[in-house]
Amino acid sequence: MKWEGNRESDNVEDRRDDEEGSASGGGGGLPGGRSVGIGVIVVALLGGWMFGINPTTILSLLSGGTPPAQVRQQAPAHKPPANDRMAAFVSTVLADTEDVWKDVFTKNGQTYKDPRLVLFRGATPTACGQGQSAMGPFYCPTDQKVYIDLGFYETLKKQLGAPGDFAQAYVIAHEVGHHVQNLLGISAKVDQMQGRVSKAKYNALSVRLELQADCFAGVWAHHAQSARQILEQGDVEEAMNAAAKIGDDALQGAGGGRVVPESFTHGTSAQRQHWFDSGLKNGTLKACDTFSAQSL
Repeated sequence: MKWEGNRESDNVEDRRDDEEGSASGGGGGLPGGRSVGIGVIVVALLGGWMFGINPTTILSLLSGGTPPAQVRQQAPAHKPPANDRMAAFVSTVLADTEDVWKDVFTKNGQTYKDPRLVLFRGATPTACGQGQSAMGPFYCPTDQKVYIDLGFYETLKKQLGAPGDFAQAYVIAHEVGHHVQNLLGISAKVDQMQGRVSKAKYNALSVRLELQADCFAGVWAHHAQSARQILEQGDVEEAMNAAAKIGDDALQGAGGGRVVPESFTHGTSAQRQHWFDSGLKNGTLKACDTFSAQSL
């Protein structure tokens, strides 16, 4: 992926040296309740490997809704150090998503509000509860921030078998996709259905929400490539591989249990690849209407 020398976002907070933010404790629960980050799926997968538990069971526990917790006082936010290469990478990817989504929203007669990206280690308070590194990257709709412990990328590479800088960029773009859904009111509509429909039906809505975030990641890649030619040989394959590794069917199979489609909350490997590819090829919001699609 060609990213060096491109603009870096100013919307990055570095809390990695904030002892208060990295301490354990505080508000519990999954950040955002609704917005399950890619990293939570990895937790489910690794938990299945380590303890012989079906990853879907772990995912179900992790994705239970929690009320927003009180956020502890934070030290003043500051930017990452200029010589931090990985921080520069995610800052550049975030900047690229800002440029793309501002343009897409403007062309649709809407205004895009940039999210902020928070770098942390261990744990950090959020407007959605206490964020933990073990959750992996996640988006909190309440404070409109993406949270990531950069150590997750080692897990993505070594434990999941999904290496490459574009696979790493896909992770950021997926979480920003949840921000886009938040701004468009899509996430809120899905949230309103919790408790009003059966668990199986709500899971099905969750699948469509997650697949749309994958598609939005593809929309970003489409426009970034068109405007700045960021893609190198093998980049798309890296993203496709990452999408395949976190499909619900792949997770359940890795856990040694049987595949139970009605329990899916994020989509199969093939579905995740399909919708990322749809966004990549078409580059439009319309191409990502997973909620109207007859077949996923």
